[in-house]
Amino acid sequence: MGITAATLAFSAGGSAVAKPSAPESTRSAFDHIYVIMLENHSQSSVIGDPNAPYLTGLAHTYAMADRYYGVTHPSMPNYIASVAGDNFGIQDDNDQNVVNLDRRNLVDQLESAHVRWGAYMEDLPANKLDRFNPSEAAPLYAKKHNPFVLFDDVASNPARMAKVRDYSRLGTDLNGGDAPQFVWISPNQCNDMHGGVPELADHPETPCPYGSVKDDANDASLKRKADAFVRTAVSTITQSRAWTRRSAVVIVTDENDFQFSNEPTGHWESAEGCCDSPYVPAHDGRVSPNWPGGTYGGGLIPAIVVTGAGPRHVVDHTPYNHYSLLTTIEDNWGLGHLGHAGDTAGGVVPMWKAFLGHA
Repeated sequence: MGITAATLAFSAGGSAVAKPSAPESTRSAFDHIYVIMLENHSQSSVIGDPNAPYLTGLAHTYAMADRYYGVTHPSMPNYIASVAGDNFGIQDDNDQNVVNLDRRNLVDQLESAHVRWGAYMEDLPANKLDRFNPSEAAPLYAKKHNPFVLFDDVASNPARMAKVRDYSRLGTDLNGGDAPQFVWISPNQCNDMHGGVPELADHPETPCPYGSVKDDANDASLKRKADAFVRTAVSTITQSRAWTRRSAVVIVTDENDFQFSNEPTGHWESAEGCCDSPYVPAHDGRVSPNWPGGTYGGGLIPAIVVTGAGPRHVVDHTPYNHYSLLTTIEDNWGLGHLGHAGDTAGGVVPMWKAFLGHA
């Protein structure tokens, strides 16, 4: 039986920019941090939606950051920013443009500090550098949602690539003797609310067509699939040997809803942002000829923090984005900061209120 939001409360166990580390009082507050990255849905589309009861229950039972934004649009630059503190000027989803992304990233930091890590991708191809699985026409897996293999010093390193695993390995690894301390999880494109996959044999979650508008039949189905995936993933994590009172699961989407009618933003519901989201000049072709210019953020998105012994029924109103989450991870293990992470002058602050109940 999967753990519910109610019962979970009682479960057990570019280049780097040098910036000050976290104070000793917040270092290693958590032994394990798990990030589940979902896709393309606004906070208003998920929290309180009848098709996402489990996610809504977690948000209301634990902690929700209700001013959390995507860094930018579209997906891939958000994934890159989440593990490197910068989108490096990338404003597209073409992973072929970043085959030689030679930048320092979270893996470099974690390994330098001897923090065990693992990345778990649902339906990861046998050749982990393939762009799609099983095919571009039926993309259950998409490389653009796997930020680790986009970095050259991960993709070219067999030992590091061995830590990029199929999601089916998660339960076994968390119950082993050397469970990763930092875990990233990317569901497949039927289970992350992205959609666009035709029917496939042996994949009961398919077909999963794109939604056309919020809460149409296809969009509602995508939310139900993601809700079920998160329920199973959180249950796998919290029922494992690795789960302790000093563990946290963070559930976010990369950016807000795709809204075809909103052409000036590149067809996204909103380009609102905070915390060092990039400035994109007017009429930039990467966005739209009608883009007026300005901060090109990823819009307001759901952000839920589930902890073993942390805050309950907390709504954190601090502005955050994916840089803030990276800052929190870095500060937890005293790693220093990459790129925009830790840029308090730019509004990038750690998420300790959502994680601990206090700043």
